[in-house]
Amino acid sequence: MRATRRTLLWQLAGVAVLPALPRPAFALDYPNRPVHVLNGFAPGGQIDIFCRLLNQWLSERLGQSFIIDSRPGAATNIATEEVVRAAPDGYTLLWITSANAINATLYEKLNFNFIRDIVPVVGLDSAPLVMEVNPSFPAKTVTEFITYAKANPGKISYGSGGVGSTQHMAGELFKFMTGVDMIHVPYRGAVPVLNDLLGGRVQATFSPLPSSLGYIRAGQLRALAVTTAKRSDALPDVPTVGEFVAGFEAGTWDGIGAPAGTPADVIAKLNESYTAALADPAIKARFAEFAGATMPMPAADFGKLIATETEKWAKVIKSANIKAE
Repeated sequence: MRATRRTLLWQLAGVAVLPALPRPAFALDYPNRPVHVLNGFAPGGQIDIFCRLLNQWLSERLGQSFIIDSRPGAATNIATEEVVRAAPDGYTLLWITSANAINATLYEKLNFNFIRDIVPVVGLDSAPLVMEVNPSFPAKTVTEFITYAKANPGKISYGSGGVGSTQHMAGELFKFMTGVDMIHVPYRGAVPVLNDLLGGRVQATFSPLPSSLGYIRAGQLRALAVTTAKRSDALPDVPTVGEFVAGFEAGTWDGIGAPAGTPADVIAKLNESYTAALADPAIKARFAEFAGATMPMPAADFGKLIATETEKWAKVIKSANIKAE
């Protein structure tokens, strides 16, 4: 399902087709009733915490409840489809994650086209993954890891939180860019991966940094590199993968989307409100506790990020012939 060039350009610009009414009329009293933010992940995790933190801030400042509706399942596709079908009035929003960019290619039959049917509202935050190994593993740097992997093709297994997860994509991107041969071992979530990595049943993983930070600091796991373009403030002495593999970059990110056709002035008001929340020092500090960083983006820039990530992961998925389970 490929969006037309014109549709893609309109989406990237954050432009919605509006009825013939004065533009300021839509957002004049918005919101005047509760807003529902659909989140495709179960309550209690890092994404849910970030989502509730930001939307509580908006509830207090805008005088209406921003209610978090958790719709876990199908790798966020259930939540996405519900928002696609919602009225484009700004009262049903989607918590977008990097999974949405992956799913566009991973799932061959979706009842929506993400770039066509969801308009970007605002980029919110980003967080690195960390390439890590059990301390008994012989490699202490990314270069040593690559050398060892090439000398032992097919003998290194790396775990991920499941087929098509960001961890899986990072591992396959690493294989794609370095030419190493590793075996992917999918789990149901990030926690079982770490348990087996600690026990030596898998040799490596690309884990969300917040999940691994305590183990790394305790010396129970060895961090080889973080996957983002810049080093993490949480592990300033740990290099990036890109310092060894030019151009490598992967990580998680979040943002807000709305059904296509949502009035542009409502999108502008939401972008302004979420951006103000991200500037609050208390919000920044809370994100930093989870090794994340605020990433405020205008709607157009967030749309470009989604398009770029969708294209990047499409290449990896097709090259590795990854199929959704």
